[in-house]
Amino acid sequence: MALLPFLVGLLTLALIYGLLALGLNLQYGVTGLLNFGHVAFFAVGAFTSALLTLPPRGSAAYLQADAHYQIGLGWPVPVGFLLAGVAGGLVALLIGATSVRLSSHYLAIATFAMAEIVRSVLTNADWLTRGEFGISNVPQPLKDTVIPAGVYPYAYLAATAVVVAVLLALTVRLTESPYGRALRAVRDDEVAARSLGKQTPALKLGAFAVGGALAGFAGSLWTHSLGVVHVGQFVPIVTFQVWLAVLMGGSGNAYGALLGSLALMAITQGTRFLGDVPLLSGLTRRNPSFVPSLRFVLIGLLLIGVVRFFPRGILPERPRRPPRNVGRRGSENRLGSAADAGAVGGGVSDDRPSDRPASDRPPSDDGTSDDGRSSEADASADPGALDSSPDREPR
Repeated sequence: MALLPFLVGLLTLALIYGLLALGLNLQYGVTGLLNFGHVAFFAVGAFTSALLTLPPRGSAAYLQADAHYQIGLGWPVPVGFLLAGVAGGLVALLIGATSVRLSSHYLAIATFAMAEIVRSVLTNADWLTRGEFGISNVPQPLKDTVIPAGVYPYAYLAATAVVVAVLLALTVRLTESPYGRALRAVRDDEVAARSLGKQTPALKLGAFAVGGALAGFAGSLWTHSLGVVHVGQFVPIVTFQVWLAVLMGGSGNAYGALLGSLALMAITQGTRFLGDVPLLSGLTRRNPSFVPSLRFVLIGLLLIGVVRFFPRGILPERPRRPPRNVGRRGSENRLGSAADAGAVGGGVSDDRPSDRPASDRPPSDDGTSDDGRSSEADASADPGALDSSPDREPR
């Protein structure tokens, strides 16, 4: 069953990309920040988790693995995972503090430049990351000690699914809270949000940092799943793949971002089996580069098809509606205030004007009674009413 290990690896990769997409969705889909440097936080989280969990230099595990790195603290993997998210959030906080006030494409250019600076620093810091050679023998928790090597991919997939599910629930809870509604207000109209007293720079910076922390968590899961980390894994194309996942799944919807990652991995990785198609196997033998070229064409057509038939994503963001009991509570409050006003004024009389005779109804200010007739019309109906007036002399 060679297909089952491939599917396990594919799902693990899709979940890690889904975590990356959750962070970018919080930044762009919820807050409206164009971040083209998301891969930088991914890389920072991966290297942080690796350096914190590697065996110390000179230890028995270091010598047995014939390692060549300089820094290793030997901390537990869960601690490295948590600190990887902290590191990703701090780097996002530093980058966002200098660029989050920019708008639209200016922010996109600034974040892309910052990501390239981070990648250049990691490439040239040989003493820390070993440059292009990378770091091997990154600890894989419980492998060969508690969990056999043959079962480890399945166990790691289950652990990754649990972690992503917890972070997904926290992200959804955050976006549905008043803080998330404030972020959407900044996305929809920043000027209006500022006029209502919202601190829009602080809101955008907070969303940027939380998205960077999610990318840092994804980097930790990535490096411990592979057991190796090097700078060449974190190229700019990773950012744009995550953008594809967010846009395909539905911008502004956390579940859509995760679903978009699954769809993207299915499209990009599932086409690797084109060479096994009977009609294409002969062409592959005659022209080995035919199937790889066809694969990229097919990937492009599938992505175009998704965008064509789902322009707002597979699971677009649902429109926000006020709670159903808001109108009912308002009407109840209005009725209650009207009743209170009647009680203060002496109570509500059951003898309504329409129930009284016309002669007993008081005339209005314009000389008409409640039934719409004027006082002169009443006088013409009863001639004695005018004759009995004390101001007129008898004839």
